Amino acid sequence: MNERVAPPLIGVTTSEVRPAERAPRVEHAEPPRKEIALGLVYMRAVESAGGVPIVLPPVRDEAIDALLDRLDGICLSGGPDLEPRIYDADPDPNLGPTEPEFDRFEQLLTRRADEREMAIFGICRGMQSLNVARGGTLVQHLPEITELVHRQSEAGHVPTHRVEIEPQSMLAELVGATTLEVNSFHHQAPDRIGEGLEVVARAPDGVVEAIEDPRRPFCLGVQWHAELMVERPAEAALFGRFVETAAGIAAAA
Repeated sequence: MNERVAPPLIGVTTSEVRPAERAPRVEHAEPPRKEIALGLVYMRAVESAGGVPIVLPPVRDEAIDALLDRLDGICLSGGPDLEPRIYDADPDPNLGPTEPEFDRFEQLLTRRADEREMAIFGICRGMQSLNVARGGTLVQHLPEITELVHRQSEAGHVPTHRVEIEPQSMLAELVGATTLEVNSFHHQAPDRIGEGLEVVARAPDGVVEAIEDPRRPFCLGVQWHAELMVERPAEAALFGRFVETAAGIAAAA
């Protein structure tokens, strides 16, 4: 009898918060309260690659290792701006709303997952969070340094600019190309690059669009919302390798 191999369990972070006063009031439902939210597209993208997704709420510090013991990979999702003080910067006047409690949890979670050499996939804010966790910094407001529109008005599945990809990178191998048309929903981006990370894609204006750690099987961040374009072969390949690597690391443990 063949032993059943369980699909890898992928933790997906969220920093989206719905305050109690903005929660919908529904008759016969629970009273409004502060809630976390995450687009289902992340879940579907992980599932389509063969993983089992689970949304990660902020837990107390001493519970993080117990949480990671049960996970095989970490997807750092998109969301609001990171609190600049976590990378020793003063807030820019154009900074959006931040959630310091979530930032602190995500940073500690990322560092501990990184220490374990788990598979990590950062998307948009998630890429920025990965960079900060490695000691990097961020450009807080791109319109101050570039005229290229990085926050599109078109639908999420519509690409609006290209990125140039480093030919020898894992990213280039996975997407099978050194240029890619991508979507864009951000006003921040990595500035100083974190330790051990390399820039592997840039927009036409030079803004960093992807980073990876070449020493690791899968430690990748992309600035575009790959989960919204997962029906394309390129993004399907990213999620596929991520989940495959998470499964392989778990099997070898």
